[in-house]
Amino acid sequence: MIRALQKKFVITSMTAISVLLLVLLGGINITNIVLSEKETSRTLGWITAQELGEFPDKPFSGNKSTAPDADKPPEPPSPFGQERNAKDAILSSNYFVVRTDLTGEVLSTDVTRVSTLSEEDAAALASAIWQAADTDGTSGRYKYSVRADEEKEEVVLIFLDTSQDLLSSLRVLLLSAALGVLCWILMLLLVILLSKRAIRPFAENMQKQKQFVTNAGHEIKTPLAIILANTDAMELYNGENKWSRNIREQVNRLNGLMKNLLTLARMDEATLQITPTDFSFSALVQENADAFAEPFALRRITMRSDIRPDLWLHADQGHITQLLSILLENALKYTNDGGFVTVTLKKEGRGTLLQIANTCDALPDVPPARLFDRFYRADAARTQKKGGYGIGLSVAQSITEANRGQITAEYKDGNKICFSVFFRS
Repeated sequence: MIRALQKKFVITSMTAISVLLLVLLGGINITNIVLSEKETSRTLGWITAQELGEFPDKPFSGNKSTAPDADKPPEPPSPFGQERNAKDAILSSNYFVVRTDLTGEVLSTDVTRVSTLSEEDAAALASAIWQAADTDGTSGRYKYSVRADEEKEEVVLIFLDTSQDLLSSLRVLLLSAALGVLCWILMLLLVILLSKRAIRPFAENMQKQKQFVTNAGHEIKTPLAIILANTDAMELYNGENKWSRNIREQVNRLNGLMKNLLTLARMDEATLQITPTDFSFSALVQENADAFAEPFALRRITMRSDIRPDLWLHADQGHITQLLSILLENALKYTNDGGFVTVTLKKEGRGTLLQIANTCDALPDVPPARLFDRFYRADAARTQKKGGYGIGLSVAQSITEANRGQITAEYKDGNKICFSVFFRS
């Protein structure tokens, strides 16, 4: 239980840390890409303005209507440093220009600012863009802009090489990812080291509770045994009566309750002795089902069984016998008179599946998973009409998990509860 609590603490902490790192690093990379894209678009606008003879004294987006007014006072300097000069941006950029007539015929190409592209390749790329009839966009590593030069009756296509920006964004992405993974690993080690200290108060409290249950169980055994012995002596001298029968019934009930509580405590403390062996699961299920046939018949409950032969299980046979007894006894208590109980054992994938389903007068008004809660009773008034303690299914769950199995509950067909126990081969 302590290890499970520590594991849950580590998983919860690392989930929160993972989300934080993803949001932080993702925000940094998205912001970097957006800013890089804006800078590229601004540079392309400056180059376009220069090719059209509209280059201003101050940088602008390339739209003539948005050019800065010469009479307007200069804006205050940016808090991040001096704003990048348009001419410097153009001089440091790799781009080429293709001019065509209004029909798309290439008139001239200027590839002096790029070293990896020939004039023929530039013309071919410009022709493809012309046919696509796009004014702005991206083709491979080039971001392009198509503008008409009305004075010369030409179309100007400017292609800006963005490979360096892409490489820079990729570099930031890889570095941030590597840093994120490193931070995640370091945080994992730190959380693991601190997890024991974090859960220590809870662990100590749980340990005291378990020890109390164990000690109380052993202490209660002695007075119960004395009460039962005195009841036997009283019946020997005075004969059996309703008061002695009631005393014996309640003593037996307390004995059963303490036995289940001690079983849960030992399982929580991981001190329960588990001796796994190979045994015939089919024969064990059939044997326990036959043992309950008579009690079912007395209440006019029809038991249907579908137990596949020759299915073997590697687990503690005593525990599995107790598990079957709990599930069948639970079905006996809560099946409506004249109802049905179905016992199924079959091969399921790479394991073995046991299912015990029973009809009932009304399904519990809680999710099926709540049925395994300790001291949960379908009888909310706890009148003991069914004779249960409310911890039988908790014991069944602990036994299943101790033997590396899984147990679940589900509601079916409106009035049926089905318990499924799966053991992996």
